[in-house]
Amino acid sequence: MRKEGAIRLLARGLYDYPVKHSVLGTVAPSADAVARALVGRDAIRLQPSGAYAANVLGLSEQVPSRIVFLTDGPSRRVKLGKQEIILKQTVPRNLAAAGRKSGTLIQALRYLGQNQVDETVRTILRRQIADEEQPAIRKDLVHAPAWIADFLRPLTEPASTRAPPRQLAR
Repeated sequence: MRKEGAIRLLARGLYDYPVKHSVLGTVAPSADAVARALVGRDAIRLQPSGAYAANVLGLSEQVPSRIVFLTDGPSRRVKLGKQEIILKQTVPRNLAAAGRKSGTLIQALRYLGQNQVDETVRTILRRQIADEEQPAIRKDLVHAPAWIADFLRPLTEPASTRAPPRQLAR
């Protein structure tokens, strides 16, 4: 099947069905698709981290060429054309919320750093958090550093109990 072009080898033991685009030609698989395949194949947990987590949440428009996932499996690199997926082994605490929105939120804010988190970030994240996700995120805040938990807690309150946004002086 590989010789016929029906399937494509992405990495050792990892294949996909190539997608052809009329203008772009053969399109590379998304990092999320590769990550899902690795999770299923290797029975590991993965958590988007760093610039990729920030990009997924809309906090950064920069698309990283090196996509980092934290894992409880072995560290390794998977090359997809010019893009590279890096699996970094980490401690269980960093994977406590793996696979959930709260894990991505925590990792993105950790990447940005406390000094870079402001009202713009708060506004973007408020739009990203659906009402039905709020209880799960609130529950996972025990796994976040204190400053991240303090930042996210008001975003996970029901809309009826949320304080109105502060007006800036003109």
